[in-house]
Amino acid sequence: MATNRYWHALDDGSGKLQCDLCPRYCKIPSGSRGLCYVRGNQNNEITLLSYGRSSGFCIDPVEKKPLNHFLPGTPVLSFGTAGCNLACKFCQNWDISKSRKNESLAAAASPEQIALAAAQNQCRSVAYTYNDPVIFMEYALDVAEQCQHHNIRNIAVTAGYICPEPRIEFFQSMDAVNVDLKAFSENFYRKICGGHLAPVLETLLYIQHETHCWLEITTLLIPGENDSDKELDQLTGWIAEHLGVTTPLHFSAFHPDWKMLNHARTPLATLQRARAIGLQNGLKYVYTGNVHDPAGDTTYCPECAEPVIVRDWYQLQTWALGENGVCGHCGAKVHGVFEATPGQWGAQRKVIPMHQS
Repeated sequence: MATNRYWHALDDGSGKLQCDLCPRYCKIPSGSRGLCYVRGNQNNEITLLSYGRSSGFCIDPVEKKPLNHFLPGTPVLSFGTAGCNLACKFCQNWDISKSRKNESLAAAASPEQIALAAAQNQCRSVAYTYNDPVIFMEYALDVAEQCQHHNIRNIAVTAGYICPEPRIEFFQSMDAVNVDLKAFSENFYRKICGGHLAPVLETLLYIQHETHCWLEITTLLIPGENDSDKELDQLTGWIAEHLGVTTPLHFSAFHPDWKMLNHARTPLATLQRARAIGLQNGLKYVYTGNVHDPAGDTTYCPECAEPVIVRDWYQLQTWALGENGVCGHCGAKVHGVFEATPGQWGAQRKVIPMHQS
């Protein structure tokens, strides 16, 4: 367990504590937990009850996060815990994010162990993912601190549903972030995710303009819910205007899951249409995900439009970047965090056991 300072006691005589970590502002009676399940009122404090425990540890390609412009081809040690502070009906990690059983937290590891395991397995980064790291913030930040001692980067894969004060502390420890922008509709967030759009947009603005983090965005397209031309035009136009045209955007395919089993899979044509709208609005790096689409997997130079990184799923095929991430064809800057040569991890996924000392 770990205590945190983002809460306060209500003065209404109820004995409840209000959690101030995320915009849900859960008001929690003694002995109970918030909607996220992992934060609870224990001994008159809001405590992270899942500290030091995980749903598992795996080494993935960094492109799977997805991050296409952050140390391409390198391995990342990925882990999550349980619970979530949103209630997305389409959640594709629902067995973890909606878990209300401690059995889902079968893997135990200290922050030092995680950083050491990443170093021993030649991982260039650790990703806080599978469920939202905002809700296990204290654990993630302690791991991040240990990773910094080993020159290992830190990646947050998050929905960005966090309050302004903890937002500062959380993202100052991250090197790269992929924010899941669920839709560009308050109605979608309220009815399908149990949240609100505005705090997510505020988080995106903060990351891009107030931190050193490399930012990429993912939007899962659900047929008939968030894939209209109008909404896609609004979403990509907002990113171009407020975050910049060099912000990478990933449109990924939905498959029926959890409480949305009656929806069809996302057709490839929908993702390609979304990508075209993003490019028309000036975005330089728009990708398609969860489908085999060579054009949507490829990074193109923002100036000469020649391919500079060609991918087959998570496998790098062609690398045409020079020193400092410049285009090998015309010398223009390709935006991202690149090294002179790419990693060679490929598409493999490797489960890592953790052994308590």
